[in-house]
Amino acid sequence: MPYEDSDYLCAMAKFAHDKVVPYQESELEKKQQVAEMFNSIAFRYDFLNRFLSVGIDVRWRKKAIAQLAALKPAHVLDVATGTGDVAIMTWQQLKPEKITGIDISAGMLELGRKKIEKLGLSQQIILQQGDSEIIHFPDNHFDAVTVAFGVRNFQHLEQGLSEMLRVLKPGGRLVVLEFSKPTNFLFKGLYNFYMNVVTPAFGRLFSKNREAYSYLNESVKAFSEGQAFLAIMQHTGFSNIYLKRLTMGICTIYVGEKSGK
Repeated sequence: MPYEDSDYLCAMAKFAHDKVVPYQESELEKKQQVAEMFNSIAFRYDFLNRFLSVGIDVRWRKKAIAQLAALKPAHVLDVATGTGDVAIMTWQQLKPEKITGIDISAGMLELGRKKIEKLGLSQQIILQQGDSEIIHFPDNHFDAVTVAFGVRNFQHLEQGLSEMLRVLKPGGRLVVLEFSKPTNFLFKGLYNFYMNVVTPAFGRLFSKNREAYSYLNESVKAFSEGQAFLAIMQHTGFSNIYLKRLTMGICTIYVGEKSGK
């Protein structure tokens, strides 16, 4: 059963990115703000992803999915699925029997379902509204779990990781794709200008929501990345953990497994 015990939630570690929210003046909790934010930018989300990343985000997703190739999963859960990009690419690369995508944003899911229907994949990929911190599936249910650019948005990071571990079958694998900060000194200056100035400006121009793309930058800066995130995964119960840095460190793949057979 999903973890819903209030004592457990109180005992979870707090992280800097927990306090980073899209709308500083809002009284809503983080997950509600995130849902509202993505609903407001859903109609421009795919376009801005491709535009702002110059299309490189597609390669990042493909490299993340490739971490599951040897596993040959039959049933995959894509958490924070958004408009279904990773779910679609997972089917195209690995051809699992079934992919289930969950997300808290109804607006993103609506667009995702249209994409999936257009591709004729409605039988293979099912998208449904769901909370990453209370995943409504039984224990040991999925062969693999993916989450791309979503863990920064979790209100309780350890709770979300614990839930993904719970629904994985023993021997199953979690693959996380997330933004990180570059380590190269020269590249770091260009990156900071792009994230601090360019991204919010284009977000405001095309989606009329500057806060959403300012939040992107602030949440990336506050996120526990690299070895720190691996330590959180290990503490949560994942084993055989490792990471792969991409494009001079501006994106990172994290992988962990559920012990047992």
